Amino acid sequence: MKIKSVLYQLFLEPVNKYSAIALSLLLAISATPAIAQDNTLELQDSDSSDSPTENSEINYRELPELKDSESPQSDPAQGIAPLPAESADSTESINFATQETDYTLGAGDQIKLDIFQVEEYSGEYPVLVDGTISLPLVGRVDVRGLSLKETSDVVSQEYSTYLKRPIITVGLVAPRPLKIGVSGEVDNPGTYEVPITAENPQFPSVTGIIRQAGGITTIADVRNVRVKREVKGKEVVYNANLWQLLTEGKVRQDISLRDGDNIFVPTTDEINTSELNRLAEASFGLQTDKPIQVAIVGEVFRPGSHFIQPELLSRNNDNNGTNAQRQESIPPRLTQAINVANGIKPLADVRNVEVRRTTWDDEEKVIAVNLWELIQAGDTKQDVILQEGDKIVVPKADALSKEEVDALATASFNRETITVNVVGEVNSPGAQEVQPGTPLNQAILAAGGFDNQRANSNKVELVSLKPDGTVDKRQIEVDLASGIDDVTNPTLNHNDVVVVGRSGTTAATDTAGQVFSPLGGFLGLLNLIF
Repeated sequence: MKIKSVLYQLFLEPVNKYSAIALSLLLAISATPAIAQDNTLELQDSDSSDSPTENSEINYRELPELKDSESPQSDPAQGIAPLPAESADSTESINFATQETDYTLGAGDQIKLDIFQVEEYSGEYPVLVDGTISLPLVGRVDVRGLSLKETSDVVSQEYSTYLKRPIITVGLVAPRPLKIGVSGEVDNPGTYEVPITAENPQFPSVTGIIRQAGGITTIADVRNVRVKREVKGKEVVYNANLWQLLTEGKVRQDISLRDGDNIFVPTTDEINTSELNRLAEASFGLQTDKPIQVAIVGEVFRPGSHFIQPELLSRNNDNNGTNAQRQESIPPRLTQAINVANGIKPLADVRNVEVRRTTWDDEEKVIAVNLWELIQAGDTKQDVILQEGDKIVVPKADALSKEEVDALATASFNRETITVNVVGEVNSPGAQEVQPGTPLNQAILAAGGFDNQRANSNKVELVSLKPDGTVDKRQIEVDLASGIDDVTNPTLNHNDVVVVGRSGTTAATDTAGQVFSPLGGFLGLLNLIF
């Protein structure tokens, strides 16, 4: 029995050995590509390690700077987190992210297909109006909204019927022009088309499109600029904090845009006038090279609508070691508008000036301004930058002290000259253009001084029109050697009248002349007769 078992093992061992060899050969044969029958094309495998395999990663051939990146997602490591959705059923998500999403194909794109070892079907194909590409053998394939990787997978699936192991690389040859919408607090909202060419291969950014739309307005909320994008059939909203871009140089906040994106610049809840200077200097900031039309009402000498021209500032340009002058536009400001309106009236309440500004959705924002802080403390942020359509309201004060009236009269934003009338016994009577704050003595000298033969140089009458419409008359004892003094040499206001009377001798002489004038005429007549 034992001998029989040994013989069985001797016989079975070679059989198992040869069976294993045969099984290995069968497996090896089945792993090699078979020769395609009928219309099936043959693809040969290569032993070279440089040849692509089924699981190899595809490298996309695109224009420079047009690389696709990861899909949008939050990044807690960089402080990027989604905002809470408005409701549990909302399909909209908002991300504080600036990562680029994959480029998706659409009508007008030109792509290139490289089918491994099938050159006759490789080539460039346009994406047609209906979002399809027309391919040899398989016909039309819908690629609308697909990334390059997804297009490669879809086309590979279509060719799998005809190719044993289709390996297809998809590259972007010529992107279609991008259409970007921009709305909200920008100067010229609308849709903008941006071509992408070999000379300009980069996708546009948020700041570039805002600049193309004329820049932001002065009430734009640059911390919460929104970019709406459709990703996989769902709307995703990105937040771009452009204030961080300005103050911290965080370029990732300047989101790279895609076709169909919509930019919305919201209105700020609270206007910070101290930030306007920085926004005016930004590349995407306020437009400063065009005149604007504003309305100014209240306590100004020329209320109504006025055009305000931007001022030009010359700066040295030290590039290449030269001292060439370059000019920069300065945005129109509140004090410039007051000056164009011929200045404020003496009873203007400069502590409570209002600038009323209309938002993109026709609501009104009110900016409270205290120009007294500008005069007294030099607070330049009170000199608000204006924009098209502003309405400026200068209210009337209940009462002002003499010091306040004098300070306002000499303020830089008030009238450059005032008109006072000097009448009576002066050498050049009439209206005199003098600077605000001019004293009485200087006005008399501007009119040529007293007529030494006729004028009463000791006393004049000052007639002033008060802000409430009443007339104030008072006698001033003149001392031409006196400094500015409210009693002997007061400062004058616009439209004041200085009356220089006659001296006592002159008055008596004029009276006598009037009395004897008829008698002299009668005697002259007698001389003619006789």
